[in-house]
Amino acid sequence: MNGFDASIRERTKAGLRGVKSMVKQAHFDLGGDHRDTIFLAGSGRGGTTWIAEMINYDNAFRFIFEPFNARTVPLCGAFGNRQYLRPGDDRPEFVDAARAIVNGKFRNGWADYYNHRVVSKKRLIKDIRAHLFLRWLFEKFPGMPIVLMFRHPCAVASSRLRYGWGHDLEAFLHQPQLLEDHLSPMRERLEQLKEPFEMHVAQWCIENYVPLRQFTAGEIHVAFYEDFRSDPRREIARLFAFIGRPLTEDAFARLARPSSMAWESAAGIALGGARSDGWRSFVSDGEARRAAEILQMFGLERLYDDGAEPRISANEILPAVAATRP
Repeated sequence: MNGFDASIRERTKAGLRGVKSMVKQAHFDLGGDHRDTIFLAGSGRGGTTWIAEMINYDNAFRFIFEPFNARTVPLCGAFGNRQYLRPGDDRPEFVDAARAIVNGKFRNGWADYYNHRVVSKKRLIKDIRAHLFLRWLFEKFPGMPIVLMFRHPCAVASSRLRYGWGHDLEAFLHQPQLLEDHLSPMRERLEQLKEPFEMHVAQWCIENYVPLRQFTAGEIHVAFYEDFRSDPRREIARLFAFIGRPLTEDAFARLARPSSMAWESAAGIALGGARSDGWRSFVSDGEARRAAEILQMFGLERLYDDGAEPRISANEILPAVAATRP
């Protein structure tokens, strides 16, 4: 194929993507109440799309994909990369954009790309950039169920690196309010990190450390990706009870399939006893030790044991963290 033919092919593909984007936006959101929205937060490459598609196994929700990405959603132009917002921040540029999103009063090709529902009254938002304003969302939009997903930091970091993701450590360290409220004790050590792997682990720690400090038991639902693989029936029952969804066998069937964002092979996703430490073949012993040291810096070493499985139950995370607060 010559260059001219290749150019035509690429323009045709781009045009088809544009048409698909417009079709995705041709939906009708009849809701308008944030209490009809479920908000799922978790680290990038942490299994959130898999869980979101399981929650929406019957296409009951308008699926809103990562709407707080300012680069692709102009409505969120005020939100910086990895934006931190203090609870109580009333700046309209943030409040108005978030209200439009959680109430479903916006359309966007990026955010609606994976949506398959034409008429909806309920929404499911999945976002990997909202950790640092989850408490802000919780207080601004009371009654909206929030779910926070964890996946082992080594799994997240190794996956990000394999697929060429950059880290956002600088975005965290250049937010004065975030440093003042949460990160000042670790700032010097964070600035000394040099290796990409450890920077990704540090990002995972910051993303999860902040909401863990801000929430108490019962306010949000906390879950481990690993538990969904090893004991799916228990975890789906816990999650569905929190978000108020009836539990059916169809939800379990959806969990057995990889997500639309699963770049890696789905082989080995055998539910009911499967382990989730395939990342070990990509992580050296030295990197694993360094990851453990970074988790200890944040007091998060209690989350995972040496076998890469959760050390404590998800129900115990928030009470355990609360017990260490000054």
